[in-house]
Amino acid sequence: MSDHSKSPTDAPSIAEIITVNLARSFKNGEVGFTGLVTGGAAALYGTSMPLAAMSLAQAMHAPDLTILLAGWSHNPDLRSLDVMPDSEFDAVLRDLPCEAQMISYPGQWAIKRGDIDFGFSSGVQVDAVGNVNTVCVGDYRKPKVRLVGPILLPEHMTLFGREYVMMPHHARRNFVRRVDYVSGVGYPGGMEGRAKLGLTHGGPEWVVTPKCIFDFDKRVGSIRLKSIHHGASLSDINENHDFGLTFAQAETTPMPTAEELDLLRNHVDPKGVLLGRR
Repeated sequence: MSDHSKSPTDAPSIAEIITVNLARSFKNGEVGFTGLVTGGAAALYGTSMPLAAMSLAQAMHAPDLTILLAGWSHNPDLRSLDVMPDSEFDAVLRDLPCEAQMISYPGQWAIKRGDIDFGFSSGVQVDAVGNVNTVCVGDYRKPKVRLVGPILLPEHMTLFGREYVMMPHHARRNFVRRVDYVSGVGYPGGMEGRAKLGLTHGGPEWVVTPKCIFDFDKRVGSIRLKSIHHGASLSDINENHDFGLTFAQAETTPMPTAEELDLLRNHVDPKGVLLGRR
């Protein structure tokens, strides 16, 4: 067994638990979109786990799910990756075998037509109604920190069917009462509030962190605790957000089955490139 190999009997990592739970939420025939995030934990949460989850869903129950990587590589052969690409037009991604490459717009799937069923994004701040900030920390006119910018987040949160917000860090500074800048719109005023803004489609579905998964009461527009990962606690989560949190009875994030782990480790990510086992 190589250094990065694991048997299905080895305890799953948090990355594997999250990946399996994401995969279970996708449906056959859907189209999923993820960009190419770089840099440590951000890349793991923003790109690698989404890719592994979509590929796992294809292997389990959704053979006709379509993966759009960076918007132009369709159903890439992730098993052939030796390293993750470090940009959306990196030679590694350009040369990655795939079913097709879309090099003109609009192609078979177009964002503005509403062809994307779900997508993945990230941010530095998420607030109590699911707004996401990727622009700045502090007053926009004189910010403490300037961030990467909107990077298609407005489209992700309004034109995609649903959005999975992947947060690589879970600290009080990340989960705030109100974001400093709204890059992506959540549920201010609930679904009715979105409708008043002219938004009749999409919005955040889950917010995924190393500690838990949040979802939303979309009617009233409030974030909820859906499940707590193994090794985390409710008190730990409560210490690391700055808003009121509602939950009925948050469950423990469901564990993968032996079959799911076997598929993930030996079919989806046999080289350990995606989920950090290498």
